[in-house]
Amino acid sequence: MVRRRLCAGDSRAGEKEGRMSKKQKKIKQKEETPAYKLALGKLRESAICDLAECFAVFCGDDYPIAKDDWAYVTSQGRIYLNPRREASVRELEYVLAHCMLQLGLGHFVESRMGDPLWIRACDLAVTAFLRDSKFVTPPMSFQGSLPVPAKTAEQAYEQLKLLPASRDNVSFSTMSGGRPDMVWEGKPDYEYEEELANSFRRSMRNTVREAAGLRPVSSYDVWHDHDDCMRARDWFITSYPLLGAIAADFRIIKDISVLKREGIRVAAVSPQLKEIYVNEDEDLTQEEWKFVLAHEFLHAALRHDVRCEDREPTLWNVACDYVINLWLREMNVGDMPDWVLYDEQFRGMTAEAVYDIVCADPRYYKGIALGDLLYGEAEWWDNLGGANVDEFYRKALQQGLEFHKKHNRGYLPSDLVEEIYAVSRPPIRWDVLLAKWFDEQFEPLENHRTYARMSRRQSATPDIPRPAWYLQEEPMEQRIFGVLLDTSGSMDRSLLAAALGSIASYSESRDVNHVRVVFCDAAAYDQGIMSPEEIAGKVKIRGRGGTVLQPGIDLLDRDEKFPKDAPLLIITDGECDKLKLYGRTHAFLVPWGNRLPFVPKGPVFRLK
Repeated sequence: MVRRRLCAGDSRAGEKEGRMSKKQKKIKQKEETPAYKLALGKLRESAICDLAECFAVFCGDDYPIAKDDWAYVTSQGRIYLNPRREASVRELEYVLAHCMLQLGLGHFVESRMGDPLWIRACDLAVTAFLRDSKFVTPPMSFQGSLPVPAKTAEQAYEQLKLLPASRDNVSFSTMSGGRPDMVWEGKPDYEYEEELANSFRRSMRNTVREAAGLRPVSSYDVWHDHDDCMRARDWFITSYPLLGAIAADFRIIKDISVLKREGIRVAAVSPQLKEIYVNEDEDLTQEEWKFVLAHEFLHAALRHDVRCEDREPTLWNVACDYVINLWLREMNVGDMPDWVLYDEQFRGMTAEAVYDIVCADPRYYKGIALGDLLYGEAEWWDNLGGANVDEFYRKALQQGLEFHKKHNRGYLPSDLVEEIYAVSRPPIRWDVLLAKWFDEQFEPLENHRTYARMSRRQSATPDIPRPAWYLQEEPMEQRIFGVLLDTSGSMDRSLLAAALGSIASYSESRDVNHVRVVFCDAAAYDQGIMSPEEIAGKVKIRGRGGTVLQPGIDLLDRDEKFPKDAPLLIITDGECDKLKLYGRTHAFLVPWGNRLPFVPKGPVFRLK
């Protein structure tokens, strides 16, 4: 009966233990776990996480240690705690961090281990570091004022030499009586300083990821799910401010089905989705992945998909590839793979200029194209989502550039810096660019003062001569420009009306009252000199097929009454012949999405 009651009691005790809540079990487990293990677990999730993984911590009676000691550390990464000293988890966090940083900061120098002054300098440097970082709380015995304000052990060592003996009695060692807390057991067999640097990089990366709403990277991710490509991406987040924010916001996609569907061989970028698609099967080193990812980040950040406009997408992608690869080679970002597009003849050129050269041999350049820029829908950028993504790219690149230059984080080509400044500003509308062109051609007329004519206020002060304002009339006849207008019927009427209205308003605001107008479709029709507001009323859409503009240009060039230096504005849909302008200043107004069949020498304003 007794045994039965004991068994029943054991059963009821087991049932009672099974009915314990998760919180109660957690508290019970926490009470059973030694404090030093809890402290070590916290340090492995702190700012020195990677460094904390490299140490073996002992807490037993099989090594000599005094009653009032905290701990000591050896050059082989072993930390020996005092098992007889009662301490909280916070206090042990500080003690363990102090011991770990002795190795992490490179304080174990064999030739100096017998110098008490060097040991004291190392303790001061570690104490100052822990106070500045504030990721652990020092116990009361470590909260005294530092005798010297040095930040490194070398600085502390030199200043301690000059310190009076009366102030040389302060100790921040984890061993009682000022005894050394560092024990030499041979040359360290681990790169502790490198692990400390890795800890700081991962801590910074997690901070950026949390700000972006992403999951922090754990030690499991680093050792198990982190290949060379992901480590290369994390390098940008922690060590390359120019592209750090962009790298933190992009997703790396390794879905083989997506790669096959899009025809991606190595990598490609979707600026709209903020995704980079990579092929894991490519045998690339981490340094080569840095080059590839930087290439894709710059595609998106510099808005190459939007800047394509009416250009041939494949050839535009090739032109951008050449420019980016030249920059990255000059910036020394990673190692350039052998198969990338690289040609020194394009150095110092913009993507637009390279595109004009590439178009001369489209068959060759299409054959070597990698197709790593995925274009989305152009209309998407006009909605709220597209505007937010566009603003993110501008701000991230501009702020990254400022931080990169402020902290001297690496060389940047001047061409890239200029392009970043240009991209960071919102695009200028075509009518604003057209107004600027008018300003360059016609300087505004200014009033002048003259004493040859009496001022209207002269009667108020008869004894004081006052000059009158007058407007020069002599150059008014010379303020004239020509308009060559495509009236073949392929021009959109609303765009044509907007263009003519802009021309009229700009002309009147700049006191240009004469316009020489020529209409062209299959032939040229001279309309003579007109006032700007009369142009719209005279336009007749004839719609006789193709457009031939050269006869209209020849007509104006042969006319002796039309000045040779008068600018010419050509409004066309792009379906025209190749033009010879005879050196005359000119500009084109072309609908958005259309392209001229030749390389223009004058500016092209795209109506939208």
